[in-house]
Amino acid sequence: MIRNLVTFGITRLSLNIMGQGGSTATISNMPSLLHDIDVPTKKATFAMSCFWAPDSLFGIQKGVIRTRVGFAGGTTEHPTYHKIGDHTESIEIDYDPNEISYSELLDMFWKHHDPTARTSKQYTSLILYHDQEQKELAESTLKEEEKNKSACIVTKVLPSREFYDAEDYHQKYRLQQHPLLMEAVGLVPGDKLKSSHLAARLNGYVVGRGGVSQFDAEVSRLGLDEKTADYVRKLVVKYEGQGLFC
Repeated sequence: MIRNLVTFGITRLSLNIMGQGGSTATISNMPSLLHDIDVPTKKATFAMSCFWAPDSLFGIQKGVIRTRVGFAGGTTEHPTYHKIGDHTESIEIDYDPNEISYSELLDMFWKHHDPTARTSKQYTSLILYHDQEQKELAESTLKEEEKNKSACIVTKVLPSREFYDAEDYHQKYRLQQHPLLMEAVGLVPGDKLKSSHLAARLNGYVVGRGGVSQFDAEVSRLGLDEKTADYVRKLVVKYEGQGLFC
């Protein structure tokens, strides 16, 4: 079935139709794919034990415009996955503060990983704030979590410094497991995969994040045609409600 993705109408092809007098009219066979959204955004940066699962988790949240995964929180210059130095696997989120608040993002941060897990620096728990308001909110929620947990919380609240993008194969990792779907919606590993709003959404939906109702509600907004949507919908149904790990 997946082989048919490229042939059954999800590629960005045009149909040439002969009009009266032999003239040619060109029409698109699908709506415009929503890769780019131009709105003012703020940044949020978290480390939650790994970065593949948070990338899928945050990518389908309302108001999240784009995501990227990488390395942050340390001092080593130009880290890589195999030479990460003193950095931690992290996710950087561009979000529309008119659609989702930093407090809501923090709530998701606390609910979707174990802040008491003692691990290596690469997989530890961090909140990397970008301004004073984020710092105060992060510290406030940390105090609340400490009251509710019997085990010691290891999460640190630190100022955000330079964020180093992880290698291309880590970006939208779950979506990249569907190469023909990637090709069909005009995505390849690289900068566009990190900046595309559609990529962030699909990266969550292909592992069941968000749920069927949410997916169906935004199919038209994302610019997916019926057959593409049907392919992705089947994945949402298959994986919805299952635990997602890195």
